[in-house]
Amino acid sequence: MKPGASGPQRRGRVSSRRPIDLDLSTLGVEQRLARRLAGGSGRQEMQGVYIISVAARILAMHPQTLRKYERLGLVRPSRTVGMLRLYSERDIARLELIKHLVGDLGLNLAGVRMAMRLFNQLMEVRERLPAAQGEAMRELVEDGIEQMLTTLKGSVR
Repeated sequence: MKPGASGPQRRGRVSSRRPIDLDLSTLGVEQRLARRLAGGSGRQEMQGVYIISVAARILAMHPQTLRKYERLGLVRPSRTVGMLRLYSERDIARLELIKHLVGDLGLNLAGVRMAMRLFNQLMEVRERLPAAQGEAMRELVEDGIEQMLTTLKGSVR
């Protein structure tokens, strides 16, 4: 830059002092998202809707924590072709539960893993209950309880 030249004439650098105000409506993002959610893209359901930085902000967690939970198998976000993590509403709810177990109840990650296994088993039994009737329902509930007890016994060793 020449001596005496003002800032706006600089090339190749963007000043980090001023925030960039990006209006998504001008880019058509809102319309594309509305079409996708309405089924206009041919897919019934959007699998991932939040990239890791947005999910981290929603959850008030560090992105590295989300990566750690993924490595441990506590959450499995979908991926784009470019391998970006995409967190669905279900993933966000699961992460909120993990955050509660760690932060509010004081569980360590091994305890969280066991609690999440039990939670998943309960959800499976709950999903199968409406289809079961009479004796089949009793067996389904007993099998579900047996699976949960097995999970608990395995974690006590």
